[in-house]
Amino acid sequence: MPGAEPHHRKQSDLRRRGARRLQMVLPRDFYERATLKVARDLIGARLVRNLEGRRLVGYITETEAYVGESDLACHARSGRTARNAVMYGPAGRAYVYFTYGNHWMLNVVTERAGFPAAVLIRAIQPLEGGRIMSTRRNGRDTFGPGKLTHALGISRGENNLDLANPRSRLRIERGIEVPTSMVTKGPRVGLSSVPEPWKSKPWRFLVKGWRLGSGDQGSEVPGHRKDSRRKH
Repeated sequence: MPGAEPHHRKQSDLRRRGARRLQMVLPRDFYERATLKVARDLIGARLVRNLEGRRLVGYITETEAYVGESDLACHARSGRTARNAVMYGPAGRAYVYFTYGNHWMLNVVTERAGFPAAVLIRAIQPLEGGRIMSTRRNGRDTFGPGKLTHALGISRGENNLDLANPRSRLRIERGIEVPTSMVTKGPRVGLSSVPEPWKSKPWRFLVKGWRLGSGDQGSEVPGHRKDSRRKH
């Protein structure tokens, strides 16, 4: 039948793309591990956002771990609330909250359900759709938790999305393995009012020099400096 073979090839191509997507997305059991392990292993993973029909992707280059109600830097330090309820749910969910009256922050829930823990995604290096991200950022970089959510259009609507679902508009895929020699650890950022020992816990993971490879052509952001340390 005329046209039958092209249709068959199209369906076959769709199935292959679907299978590749299933293989790429990080599975739920990746997030069900210890939060510090997840935070370290997310370095080099690919944060993927489908926004208005476009695919935006960035390597994760900086993370922070927040672990349980005993962690006085964690949102769960005062117990469960309407705001942090997602942290008590299943691992692999996005926990997105608004802070400083201006910024959305993206976290990934970790460990077992009922135990509030998460990893804050602090920075990405654009890999696909870098020009779109740069335009959304008015030419500024994506090295900061509020900066990356602005670049990717992440806000309240992405809260509680399943990042382990390969069909989700926000997900995390396998990326590149980053050797220990390229990753530095240190205290989490912006905890001036948090008491010790939580203030100085070395639960922040950062790629030395901020960059992994070359990224896409749109990822070179005018005015960006490698030693930038601004939180947002």
